[in-house]
Amino acid sequence: MNPVFINTKGKKEHTFDAIVVGSGISGGWSAKELCERGLKTLVLERGRHVEHITDYPTAMKSPWEFPNRLTGNLKDQAENPVQSSCSAYSEDTKQFFVNDREHPYIQEKPFSWIRGYQVGGRSLTWGRQCYRLSDLDFEANAKEGIAVDWPIRYKDLAPWYGYVEKFVGISGQAEGLSHLPDGQFLPPMELNCIETHFAKKVRQNYKDRLVTIARTANLTRGWNGRGPCQYRNLCSRGCPYGGYFSSNSATLPAAAATGNLTLRPDSIVTEVLLDEKTNRATGVRVIDAHTKQVTDYFARIIFLNASTIATTAILLNSTSRRFPNGLGNTSGQIGHNLMDHFMMGGAMGEHADFGDQYYAGRRPIGFYVPRFRNINAQTQRPDYRRGFAYQGDGERAEWSDRYKLEGGFGADFKAKLAQPGPWTIFIGAWGETLPYDDNRVSLDDKQTDQWGLPLVRVNFEYRENEINMRKDIKESAGEMLTQAGFRNVQQFYYDLTPGSAVHEMGTARMGHDPKTSVLNGFNQMHDVKNVYITDGSCMTSSACQNPSLTYMALTARACAHAVDELKKLNL
Repeated sequence: MNPVFINTKGKKEHTFDAIVVGSGISGGWSAKELCERGLKTLVLERGRHVEHITDYPTAMKSPWEFPNRLTGNLKDQAENPVQSSCSAYSEDTKQFFVNDREHPYIQEKPFSWIRGYQVGGRSLTWGRQCYRLSDLDFEANAKEGIAVDWPIRYKDLAPWYGYVEKFVGISGQAEGLSHLPDGQFLPPMELNCIETHFAKKVRQNYKDRLVTIARTANLTRGWNGRGPCQYRNLCSRGCPYGGYFSSNSATLPAAAATGNLTLRPDSIVTEVLLDEKTNRATGVRVIDAHTKQVTDYFARIIFLNASTIATTAILLNSTSRRFPNGLGNTSGQIGHNLMDHFMMGGAMGEHADFGDQYYAGRRPIGFYVPRFRNINAQTQRPDYRRGFAYQGDGERAEWSDRYKLEGGFGADFKAKLAQPGPWTIFIGAWGETLPYDDNRVSLDDKQTDQWGLPLVRVNFEYRENEINMRKDIKESAGEMLTQAGFRNVQQFYYDLTPGSAVHEMGTARMGHDPKTSVLNGFNQMHDVKNVYITDGSCMTSSACQNPSLTYMALTARACAHAVDELKKLNL
């Protein structure tokens, strides 16, 4: 073990009111909220520093300025087989993804652990779709006798959803669905002609379904000094306009503006330090990513926001006589119940009409079909629980797709390719995965990484419930397109590796009972009261909505609780 660095200026220089581990979506929110509430806050990020605007090197480049013209290459795929499988990974965005060879982990069963080790984390490359959960989601475990009950309900989180939405800036259309609550929306983006046709036909053909524009953290007007979105569709390169929400453009600058923020990149947190006499965390131990020097930092409260699997690894590595199996792990639940949404099943089809219409600019998102299965007695399925939601896109066939399908050569063929192809729609689902005890994250007891830390092991697979849902996903998508007048409808299921949705969650779940859960209803550890966890690991079930908005709302709520508890001298 590397020796702990002794600062001659004393412990005081390394002591803060709060420590936040991680600077991604939830870590950025922890920083903002704690700093704005007056706490001197240290944010520790294991990756490099990324400054908004300055450190987006590809943001303004044209395709021909890249060696491979954004087509990817075999070397990238060989060096980064996991990261390159992510849809956001490309020649222009790979700087925001880790190198698989430098950051290994063990896949007991195939699982793609997509990571971005830099200030801002994956908030620089996320998909930006934002949806609220409802009591259909928060009550499901209790009603169905699955896993444990959520310790909160929608009424507890609703005001916090509104609070973060007002800061983030989310464009969307109110639809009045109880199971997909409306939020505080900026003006929505518009459906194009084929999507409008599809939405109209779905309304006519189904009483329980609708098609709406996606709700997204892309700004349709200037908001809080950021944006608006320029509709360049280059979001994952980093947006110099602040046209979408990221830690770098929004929460971290807000935290810094208070004068209470200290940000330290290249700081790998190895464990949470514990005072066994008081049963309180005293701080964290950090390895410098480059020098490997070890330093301890101290604070009254700790927020773990390193992302689900990384947070779990920190907890499991934080052993003591009090917690020999990991910090706050008397329940034995840390690392269990790993979830990720499964994707991409659905259908695609062509439409013969609207040949006189074309695009009006670009748009960073598509349309959304909210969950319509297992909502009530009329929509109940006998073969699976929970449900799925579709995300889709309508566009005219590009020349490259037609070239592959139709083939040909000569002047006539080139002239044909110069004309836009038929209108098409692609519709794919994100499905809910149930929490299973043996879908889990653990630490290897022999193999270590370059910093001497145990390698993470991931064991995950989908089960009968998810497999049965896939069949309905394909058939329902195909049926909706056929009913809407599409031709050449093809149903599909791309058997993507689990983890591909980049929505991993659930390994330090919230719950009522300390014997069966890790966190209480305020994301506070049952066993160690001054440690809060608000990244995806806190989730008790996965729902089928993109989860980042829920992480943000839970984080803001937990920060308010932590500061109140500090004032009451309870921490």
